[in-house]
Amino acid sequence: MIFSLFSRRREPVFQRLYGEIVSQARLPVFYRQYRVPDTVEGRFEMILIHLIVLFKRCEGESRETLAEAQKVLDHFFMEMDKSIREMGVGDVTVPKKMRKLGEAYAGRAAAYGPALAAGDAGQLVQALARNVYHGIDDNSAAAPLATYVFSAYDALKAVPAGDILANRIPWPVPANLDAGEGVSQS
Repeated sequence: MIFSLFSRRREPVFQRLYGEIVSQARLPVFYRQYRVPDTVEGRFEMILIHLIVLFKRCEGESRETLAEAQKVLDHFFMEMDKSIREMGVGDVTVPKKMRKLGEAYAGRAAAYGPALAAGDAGQLVQALARNVYHGIDDNSAAAPLATYVFSAYDALKAVPAGDILANRIPWPVPANLDAGEGVSQS
C-alpha cells in the first residue's frame, strides 16, 4: 500500500504526445536560425505546426490512433484556456479568445494540411509566410521552415502509428536541415 504512494503514474498517451510537441516547438533553433518570432504568438504558431503535422499523419489510421490525436488537440485547447485564465483574462472574455484560437487552428490546418498532402512547397511557404512571419514579402524565412515542416511530416509518415502512440516520434533535428536552401518537395 505505501509503495503505491511512491510509484510513478504513467502519463496518458495524449499528454506525452503533447509534451513532445511542445518540447519540439520550443527548440531555440526555430527562433534563432529559422527566425520565427520569439513571442507568445510565434511559439503558438510552432505548436500549431507540430499539432497539424501529427494530426495530418494520423489521418486514415485506426480509431484508437485518431482518438489519441484528438485528445492531443483537446489537451492543447485546455492548456490554452488555462494559460489565458492565468494571464488574468476575465471569464467573460475567455470564450471569445478561445474561439479565435480555434479559428486559428482551423485556418492553419486548412492551409498546411493540403499543402503537406500534395507536397506543394509553394503553397506551404505562402501559408507559413502569412501566418508565422506575418506576411513578409520574401520567402527567405518561410522557405527553410517549410523544408523543416515537410521533413517532420515525412519522418512521421515513415514510422508506424504504434510507434507514435508509444511516444517514439522521430522529429527531425532542425539544425541538421539545410535551412539556407529553400524547399524541395516532389
